[in-house]
Amino acid sequence: MTGPEDGTAAAHGVASGVGRTALLVAAARAIETHRPDALARDPLAEHFVRASPASAHWPLHPDQVPDAEADPLWGRLGRYFGLRTRVLDDHLLAAARAGTRQVVILGAGLDSRAYRLDWPPGRVLHEIDTEQVLAFKRAVLDAAGAAPATERRPLAADLRGDWAGPLLEGGFDPAEPTAWLAEGLLLYLPAEAERRLMATVHRLSAPGSTLAYELKDVAAEPPAVRTAPAYVAARERLGIDLRALFDAGPRPDSAAELTRLGWTVAVRSPYDFTALHGRGPAPEPDDALAANRWVFAARRGRPGGTPGGIPGGIPGRR
Repeated sequence: MTGPEDGTAAAHGVASGVGRTALLVAAARAIETHRPDALARDPLAEHFVRASPASAHWPLHPDQVPDAEADPLWGRLGRYFGLRTRVLDDHLLAAARAGTRQVVILGAGLDSRAYRLDWPPGRVLHEIDTEQVLAFKRAVLDAAGAAPATERRPLAADLRGDWAGPLLEGGFDPAEPTAWLAEGLLLYLPAEAERRLMATVHRLSAPGSTLAYELKDVAAEPPAVRTAPAYVAARERLGIDLRALFDAGPRPDSAAELTRLGWTVAVRSPYDFTALHGRGPAPEPDDALAANRWVFAARRGRPGGTPGGIPGGIPGRR
């Protein structure tokens, strides 16, 4: 059991830099949870936000956001995170219900899918992140008395280095199909680290595996987007300079590389899913979300096609 003093020390892992963005996403999920038309519900999110001094004063409920969805930070950007959560929840559950038994969440942050989703029996979730982030997460979950809904295997590793060895040592089976997820991760990695990560995912993926990830070509954003309300609000109100944290170099075309390696790939705009679900952020001038894309890939080879139609249609369609 992790004691309070351990949790306080571990909180430093999410108090600054990229770690602090995990708190931003957790707060957005907490607010989304309390919306009457919630796209996703995460009852553990508010525990993470309140456990860190860096975010203890942030809102957790729509009533605490004066301008509601018009607020560029907790309204529009927050709704984006709620939509992303729902879409990727649907993606992973579709793969699991189609028979995939192991899930790997790369850069898991404060993700609570092992606890809040209705997993079929016998599924295993591997969560990879830094030791500090995982220690903070463990302390908060222990304090909340949370119990996972399926087997969860956290793994402390640096995704810019060698993480395949520890994952294999932790019981991961490369001969079995895997559902991989890189949510809000690649935006912060240098191009070469992304290439290595994708090569490792491919090497460890049996036919029938799926991969979902988010990409954003910051270098291609028009200059006017640099002062988009969401970026300004995050910097001035939370001390999070998102653009400074994003890797600004040219991005590799990982979708094209996966296609070359034999994966079926679909690249979607978040606004595709706003239209699908009837709620979520809409395009706007000088849009901080315009360059965001969600990529869904499946490695061909398993009889019967890819799980749940992924990625040929829009994941999450019901």
